[in-house]
Amino acid sequence: MKQRTENVRNSIKYSQNFLRDPQLVQRLVEKSSIDSNDMVIDIGSGRGVIAEILSSRCRKVIAIETDSGLVDKLKQKFRDYSNVQIQAGDFLASDLPSEPYKVFSNIPFNKTADIIRKLINTSQSPVDAYLIVQKESALKYTGSPLSKETLFSVTIKPWFELTTEHNFQKTDFDPRPSIEIVLLRIRKRETPLISEHQAKLYRDFVSYVFNRSNPNLKRGLRDVFTSTQFSRISQTLHANESVTPTQLLFDQWLDLFQSFLTLVDNNKKMVVAGSAAKLEKEQSRLEKVHRTRVSKNWKKEAIF
Repeated sequence: MKQRTENVRNSIKYSQNFLRDPQLVQRLVEKSSIDSNDMVIDIGSGRGVIAEILSSRCRKVIAIETDSGLVDKLKQKFRDYSNVQIQAGDFLASDLPSEPYKVFSNIPFNKTADIIRKLINTSQSPVDAYLIVQKESALKYTGSPLSKETLFSVTIKPWFELTTEHNFQKTDFDPRPSIEIVLLRIRKRETPLISEHQAKLYRDFVSYVFNRSNPNLKRGLRDVFTSTQFSRISQTLHANESVTPTQLLFDQWLDLFQSFLTLVDNNKKMVVAGSAAKLEKEQSRLEKVHRTRVSKNWKKEAIF
């Protein structure tokens, strides 16, 4: 009873629900792309359930845990495992491997956005990542076809494919969560859909559109496209002129950006310059909100 109370206290502190069944983890890992040649990171390793399964399947496991009590237990548990490295500390403050790696982790829910940003906003992104997250958060990352596109999904999709691989039962966790939980997969594209030299401009363009398009795309882009240009673009996209950013599919976003590249002169392109950095700075000042809170309008849904 004392042990269970301690586990619950830790899980509340770090917004983490521990997996109960090693056999479930085994099945999920077996279905993943992880093989004997891989180095895999387990973020927020907790009791070591995932790390133990990974150790029998991959070349090396790096189990990262910030709770000192759990770190001691992990070191004891894996003292005879030659391919498991226990790393004490916060993953967000850790250096990413310089060699190819993958991730399979039941991450602390209150750090979901920060962890994913760290994994994708770097030249050292994982080849493949499997993250256990709240379903509400996963839908904001995957966008369509499971949900509407968001600023985050549109920004990340040229470089990564995002899917949900498994829907968990609430009874799979201890303590039992009050919300739905899924396994989110983030797979790095071998060939990006946006070239490296256009990457910054693409992110600025997308950030500008989401930040300015209220109540619709046409009004938000009036300083970028002429009325005639936007009418033609709408026809090409097969979209109504009153469409909002979240109503566009990802492929339509790629077409919209291509129109921006070909139709807009360099002076007008400067209108969107710095939009991504500005929006990120604004968001960093906002108080963190619980990820399962239901958004009140499309623009709140778009912000990640």
